[in-house]
Amino acid sequence: MMITVRNAELADGKFVAPLIIEAIGDIANRMTGETEPKAIESELITLFERTDNRHSYLNTYVAEHNGQVVGTLVIYSGDAAPQMDANLETWLQEKGAKTPKVDKEAHEDEYYVDTICINPDFRGKGIGTILLEFSEQLAREKGYKKISLNVETQKEKARKLYERMGYVVTEPWTIIDEPFHHMVKTL
Repeated sequence: MMITVRNAELADGKFVAPLIIEAIGDIANRMTGETEPKAIESELITLFERTDNRHSYLNTYVAEHNGQVVGTLVIYSGDAAPQMDANLETWLQEKGAKTPKVDKEAHEDEYYVDTICINPDFRGKGIGTILLEFSEQLAREKGYKKISLNVETQKEKARKLYERMGYVVTEPWTIIDEPFHHMVKTL
């Protein structure tokens, strides 16, 4: 199977948003200030089309097979996250949403894999590994010595994949009151 990874484009929002929602679950409600599935997806596409937040197309890559988006990766530097999250909080306030305090998800010296998700029809074919390897290449190119991600404590299968890829649980982490493992790989 031939997989290519490329920068996301504005037109990819309708393919990327459902994958992000699947990956982050209820966090999508808080990030969009919405509760209805269609509204959550619509507002996530709005965030995707903006340039000032973590879910922007500028921080997103897609995996393609035969021209079809089969996976997505959202990645950025830990030192850029505070400003992106402040922008998100401002946007939520302006639209009248209950404004969450966006939890810190990475240390400033880390290149951070925020979201990775594969289309269910294409899982188990190595696309997640391709996206992780791509993220490590990006981190190296940008001069980072560490790459990190958070995985929910109950997602044992995902944690084991990350461990096989060289990631190590370094500390417990909490995102919106949910327990995660913070995992880091030294590059």
